[in-house]
Amino acid sequence: MNTESKPSPRVRMQMQKVEKNPAVKLPAVKLGPDIKAKIGMQLRLMYGEVVDQGVPDRFVEMLRRLDDPNYEGK
Repeated sequence: MNTESKPSPRVRMQMQKVEKNPAVKLPAVKLGPDIKAKIGMQLRLMYGEVVDQGVPDRFVEMLRRLDDPNYEGK
């Protein structure tokens, strides 16, 4: 069951304005503590998965070479 709701016509209109002109200022939205907690939980889950992936070996090797003062970039 999909619990995501579609944006209201007003929100869609604001989104279209931003897409056309990124400098458009959106009105401030006040979120309740329950919504803030849910957003925080989702962000922690999402970024936790990224952190758990670790750093690929090739990036670790690149960083080692960059830190090596004797490396000449060959």
